[in-house]
Amino acid sequence: MADHLENVDWSGLFHAEGRASDTPRRLSALLADDAAAFVDGYTHLWSTTLRREGKAWPATAPTALLVAELLDDPRLGADDPSMPDAMLAYLYAVGVAADLGERAPRIRARTEERAAELRAWTDAYLAADADARARMWRDGTGRGELVLDRAALACFDLVPMLLPRTLPHLASERVQRRTCAAAAVGSLAAHPAAAAQRLSLRARLLSVARSAASSYEVATLLIAIGRLGGDTRPWLTDPHPGVRVCAALAPGLGGDETAERLRRELADAPGEFGASFGDMAPPLQFQSKPYQDLLSPAAGR
Repeated sequence: MADHLENVDWSGLFHAEGRASDTPRRLSALLADDAAAFVDGYTHLWSTTLRREGKAWPATAPTALLVAELLDDPRLGADDPSMPDAMLAYLYAVGVAADLGERAPRIRARTEERAAELRAWTDAYLAADADARARMWRDGTGRGELVLDRAALACFDLVPMLLPRTLPHLASERVQRRTCAAAAVGSLAAHPAAAAQRLSLRARLLSVARSAASSYEVATLLIAIGRLGGDTRPWLTDPHPGVRVCAALAPGLGGDETAERLRRELADAPGEFGASFGDMAPPLQFQSKPYQDLLSPAAGR
C-alpha cells in the first residue's frame, strides 16, 4: 500500500480547507511526541479530510491509505492505546462514503466522460481564494458535485484494499478495538467486491457477538451483522434495550413484528435508546447517516 501513497499527487487534491498538500505532514504528527502537533493532526483528520454526513473530499481516499498505514504502525498509540481504535473508526467512515450501491457505474461513466472538464474545474478551484471557491460551488454547471462524486468513487475503488487491514483487529484483546473493527468491517464489506466473503464475515462477527464483553459491543456488532445480511433475531429479546433495537435495525428483518415494534419504539423515544448505554454514546454507526437520523426527535414524525 505504501507504493500507492508514493503515487499520490496531494497538491492536486483538496479537502475542507483547500489544497491537501499539508495532509501527509499533519497526519505524520500522530506518530510523533509533539503534543500540539498531535492534536492538530487528529483534528485535521476528522474535521478536514472528511465532509459532513459521512461524505468524501478528493483527499479522503488517499487519506484512508495513510490511515491504514498508521493503523499498523507500532508507534501509533504508544502512549494512547485508543488511537488505533480511532483509525478503525475513520475507515468505517470511509466505508460509509464509499457506499454507492448501484450508483457506482453511473458515476464512473459520467466522471470519465467529463474527466478533462473536472480536472480543469479542480485546478481552478485550487488556484482560487476562499470567496471564489464558494462561488464555484454555485456556478450552475454541477461540476463541483461531480468532483465530489468522483471522490466517493475513489473511496469505493479503495475499499477492497482497506477491508483486509481491519480484519485482524476483530481478535483484539481490547473491547473498543474489536468494536471499532466490527463497525469498519460492516461498512467496508458492504462493497460488491466482498460479496463472496460475507458468509464467512457474518459467521466471524456472530462468533464475536456471542462472546462479547459488553452490551455496547454487542449492539455495534449487530448493526454490522445486519448490514451484511446476517440473522440478528436471537437478540430481539435481549435484556438490554439498546441491543434489542440494534438487532431490530437489520434490513433483513422487514416484516418481522417484533423488529417493527422495536423500530417504532426507537422512533418514538430516541433519547431512551441513547440513554440505555449509560455514559457511553450510542454505537459508532450512529455517528453517520442513516443511523444518525434515527436519533433525531423528528425521526418518528
